[in-house]
Amino acid sequence: MTFDLARFYKACNPSKTLVMGNADDRRYYIDFSPVRGSNIIRELQRTITILAGDEPTSCQLFTGHIGCGKSTELLRLKAELEQQGFHVVYFESSQDLDTADVDVTDILLAIARQVSESLEAIQINVKPSYFNNLFAEIADLLQMPIDLSAQAELSFVIGKITAQTKASPKLRNQLRQHLEPRTNGILGAINQELLDPAREKLQKQGKQGLVVIVDNLDRVDNTLKPSGRTQPEYLFVDRGEQLNQLKCHVVYTIPLVLLFSNSLGPLTNRFGVDPKVLPMVPIELREGADCAEGLALLRQMVLTRAFPDATPAQQLQLIPHVFDSSDTLERLCKVSGGHVRNLLMLLYRCLQRDDPPLSRNCLEAVIRQRRDELVNTIDNDEWELLRHVGQHKSVRGEERYQTLIRSMFVFEYRDHNGSWFDINPILADAKEFQL
Repeated sequence: MTFDLARFYKACNPSKTLVMGNADDRRYYIDFSPVRGSNIIRELQRTITILAGDEPTSCQLFTGHIGCGKSTELLRLKAELEQQGFHVVYFESSQDLDTADVDVTDILLAIARQVSESLEAIQINVKPSYFNNLFAEIADLLQMPIDLSAQAELSFVIGKITAQTKASPKLRNQLRQHLEPRTNGILGAINQELLDPAREKLQKQGKQGLVVIVDNLDRVDNTLKPSGRTQPEYLFVDRGEQLNQLKCHVVYTIPLVLLFSNSLGPLTNRFGVDPKVLPMVPIELREGADCAEGLALLRQMVLTRAFPDATPAQQLQLIPHVFDSSDTLERLCKVSGGHVRNLLMLLYRCLQRDDPPLSRNCLEAVIRQRRDELVNTIDNDEWELLRHVGQHKSVRGEERYQTLIRSMFVFEYRDHNGSWFDINPILADAKEFQL
């Protein structure tokens, strides 16, 4: 079996998300759910499919560490729901929103734009009359030329407004002051003039329902609003009731910090559901022994990037084409901590330095570089916290979350007994950790 270096290099790009609707990308997908403690995507999917007939709306929350594979899993959910006859609108909210400064009306307009654009692509055109008046007011307010003719598609008009305001904080504030008192009206118009007609027309086309997946909202900054509340608390707790009122199936990604704050209880009450968490792939068990199944799946992920058409047994025989020894591959998997993007980032850096078979020396040089990058950002108090996590396998409180987990100093794992934590393995050999 031939080894295609250029294809392998491209497949290892850590910034690339696998699109499960793409047959070529599907070859690289590895299902880690057997070792993650539960099959989160199956749970999200069942909630939607079971409610499809009687109650065409549901709202679910999905979170996890940045880079752990949430987008890939959500695109898998999209592909599987489409196979079951749903019309699914998936979008990365960061394309429409400034994650440093987000309000509820921003999210609602982004959803309206993405849904209308997706419907227009399959010749379903909905013309909500409420928005014609709203857009006329906005055009006057922002001194912005907007095409309000009958031919102007809703998605195009909203896209033009959001593009202008995303680039200008001043315009964004002007628009928000105008839209805030109208939030309930905007929500009602989206439901009654966009989502309700859309579901009816989709049903006539034989579709089971409408699903909207809003990705990347987990990346909104944890900055303070003028009210003193953090941006995630403001959006999903203070204003969560409005986000929960859309008349379609919705999956929101939310910042993981909310699960470590006092806002978790109010958040659950607002949405009526517990957030689903996608943890790391375990490289060790809670007691410290190797997690053989987790490591095997990580090895398979790497080797599938090199030999997507080979069986797992064949891939193991082909290791010498990629690494100087199976021990080097094992070291790569363990030092990644089961963080999928971390693993690909380390591998990608190795490939930038040298051609396969990659040597242990090359890998260790990349590990040292990454360790130095992290160590330079850690102060003495944080080392104390890291030593505590290494000993007790736990993290408590929002402040510690911010310090340790958001900075990727600590990873979260789950097993049948719940969640537990450990330090990023790259830091385990740092002399500061050993003190």
